[in-house]
Amino acid sequence: MSPLSFLIFVSSVYFKDSYEDWLEHNGLSISPFHIKWQTTVFNRAFYSWGRKKARMLYQWFNFGMVFGVIAMFSSFFILGKTLMQTLAQMMTDSPSSSYTSSSSSSSSPLSSSSSSSSPSSSIHREQVLQVVVPGINLPINQVAYFFTAVLISGVIHEIGHGMAAIREQVRFNGFGIFLFIIYPGAFVDLFTTHLQLISPVQQLRIFCAGIWHNFILALLGILALVLLPVIFLPLYYTGVGVLITEVAEDSPAIGPRGLFVGDLITYLQDCPVTNVQDWNECLDNIASKPQIGYCISTSTLQQLSIPVRAYKRLDGSIECCNNHSLTDVCFSYRNNLNKRLHGCLPARKAVEATKVCRTNKDCKKGSTASFCIVPSLEIHTRLMKVKHSSQIDTLYIGHPLHLHYMVSVTSFIPRFNFLSIDLPVIVETFVKYLISLSGALAIVNAVPCFALDGQWILNSFLDATLASVIGDNDVKDLIGFFILLGGTVLLAANVTLGLWMVAA
Repeated sequence: MSPLSFLIFVSSVYFKDSYEDWLEHNGLSISPFHIKWQTTVFNRAFYSWGRKKARMLYQWFNFGMVFGVIAMFSSFFILGKTLMQTLAQMMTDSPSSSYTSSSSSSSSPLSSSSSSSSPSSSIHREQVLQVVVPGINLPINQVAYFFTAVLISGVIHEIGHGMAAIREQVRFNGFGIFLFIIYPGAFVDLFTTHLQLISPVQQLRIFCAGIWHNFILALLGILALVLLPVIFLPLYYTGVGVLITEVAEDSPAIGPRGLFVGDLITYLQDCPVTNVQDWNECLDNIASKPQIGYCISTSTLQQLSIPVRAYKRLDGSIECCNNHSLTDVCFSYRNNLNKRLHGCLPARKAVEATKVCRTNKDCKKGSTASFCIVPSLEIHTRLMKVKHSSQIDTLYIGHPLHLHYMVSVTSFIPRFNFLSIDLPVIVETFVKYLISLSGALAIVNAVPCFALDGQWILNSFLDATLASVIGDNDVKDLIGFFILLGGTVLLAANVTLGLWMVAA
């Protein structure tokens, strides 16, 4: 070996040893796709939490044990139902939704579905779990919410394990967090020998504590979501409409007389809007029902109508405006002889300051003859009036559900000009992610599956219930193995098909 080669070899060995010593000293462990950090800094806090109010904690973790056992058996039903829904969705034409799951201390890409302002199929709405892949079915601008909620859910999960272990006199070695690929998580290091020496019921309290804490966190999130109007009451008020917080640049609702950030919307067509739920329901109703009409007097109709020839579009609807105008729309109506006619009218002059109708009978007012004119548009396309804080109503022509995606709204209206309209949205969105992911962590970790909490919950449950009934441990272990195998296959099938649906 040459002197230079020897020097390089010695230097590399020296730096390698120094690097490994530095990692070990700081509790760091780095391997491909996995970074782990463990510390004893929080040990004192864990021991303090686990030893205070011992009797109350005993009852608390007893409730958690009962919940964990029920959740373990219920998880088969939930995963089975979700799998059937996914298979049913695969038979449809548009595989638009997915699954999600979140694992115990680790976080796999699964989460429970929660309500959102975006529309979805009925199958998607019924799904409890759906796969989440950042950048595909998780918007990039919401990735921070997702990962923060995953980390907090994981930390609360592990705090439950740690407190229960200390309550059951199991030595607590440390707490840590990790990053697996891009998913964060947390873990606690318990003394395995102590864990094996305690009774199966004590083990159950420890193993069930994580999902129990996630369940409680999800419940607290739901409570916080319900109480948000009260929490923000001094700064924001609700119940008077929805405030626009964002309009997509390519939205058809944008324009000189369109929708703008800060506009307060109070009506969609004749549907009153007082909150986000009303906004979503009104859009759904407008999309599912036939186009509504507008009353117009006979004299106005004759004055505005442009004589043109009507022709059928490919979808069967009628078009009668041939000048490619951005302001004129083809309307259909029935005359006094019940004959259907068509007229090309300036949209704003025809529908502004008029009431809505379905037939000519809805337009009878005194001696003035009126007709109910209905926009003749392509299938799924609607013309509707959006009443907002600007003096002039916005006339929107397009698919109503596009507004779900193109326009973001909130029910919270600032009391003062200096307040941000985004703050309640940020808080509300984060709480929804926390509910969804903490709930998913509870559901998925309860599954009797290898390497998840459900495995240890099942083993402890069988030890506590079957040890006195089945004397042969091999038989008991065989029963546990087949249950674990079934849970593992069921979970793997859900994740695999869910990822396939996302990719499709």
